[in-house]
Amino acid sequence: MARLTIDQVSKSFGAFRALNNVSLEVKDGEFMAVLGASGCGKTTLLRQIAGFDKLDAGRILIGDTVVSTPRSHVPPERRRIGIVFQSYALWPHMSVAENIAFGLAVAGIKDPERSRRVAAALTLVELDGFGERRPALLSGGQRQRVALARCLVTEPSLVLLDEPLANLDVHLRASMEDEFARFHARTGTTMIYITHDQAEAMALADRIAVMDSGRLLQVATPSELYREPADETVAGFIGEGMVLPVDVQSVDADGRCWTTLYGHHVRMRCAKTQKPAAARACLRARDLRIVALSAEGIAARIDRAIYQGGYFRLEAHLEAAPEKPLHLAASEPFNVAPGMAIKLAVADGWIIPGSEGH
Repeated sequence: MARLTIDQVSKSFGAFRALNNVSLEVKDGEFMAVLGASGCGKTTLLRQIAGFDKLDAGRILIGDTVVSTPRSHVPPERRRIGIVFQSYALWPHMSVAENIAFGLAVAGIKDPERSRRVAAALTLVELDGFGERRPALLSGGQRQRVALARCLVTEPSLVLLDEPLANLDVHLRASMEDEFARFHARTGTTMIYITHDQAEAMALADRIAVMDSGRLLQVATPSELYREPADETVAGFIGEGMVLPVDVQSVDADGRCWTTLYGHHVRMRCAKTQKPAAARACLRARDLRIVALSAEGIAARIDRAIYQGGYFRLEAHLEAAPEKPLHLAASEPFNVAPGMAIKLAVADGWIIPGSEGH
């Protein structure tokens, strides 16, 4: 196990700045997810940690050892890092045991120690008895576990997982999420999990680092990211947050404030440093509830209803701001039609820090 320190790291490819002054501290034994859309810089960050590229600025430490700066660079094979790739990258002509033992053979580790470590790795990923099989005879989930065992048999201080579930179907993905969670609980290995799938990140990680356009936007627990996004980009990306303009009227000492949202008075959560001002609020689908047309609330109209088994996902817009899309859930039975007028009560929201004056 080892902690990882990424200190003001930048990387460019020609005129394109793939990483822009990224800093991140991963604790010893922590499961950290790096989350972002395609092109955000997360794979470039993984390559810097692994040592596949050289930095333009900043430094990277594994434990107390500096492994990357613009002037010094420890090669990948000397970093004691294990990597599990999206494609598994198993040798088809080798048995499972031979695939797992490959890194040990390259490192010059001989039998009986090599066989002992391969057997221990197979046990760790619950593949006892599969050592003589070829990868073609395994399921996708089993091949993923072989890739994990091959990574772990070299006893890395840090494990990097590069979108490891992207090639699996939905049901197998859920099963492998459980596998990764159990493995981390058993071993306490420091793990960096690169993904574009926020459901995976939320399910697995102790903390999540959200990236966009080469920058690190927020590092927080899954609950904190969902409940208290740091900016509008994180609010919209995590959990399909809806960002709407509000006027903060007053702020209480308990971190709650009274706001006006299109003429509707709503109590929301906010930072204790929040000041009365125009601001932006993040609302979640669960914060919106349909009430009687005669009740207090915000007028809206339904654009589309999507049946999702036991409930409808309603896509709508505010009558006062047709350009502001909304979405919420409505349990069946629900008599719904596009264009139907509804009234919405707003139960909660989060004032995005630093959004004053918008």
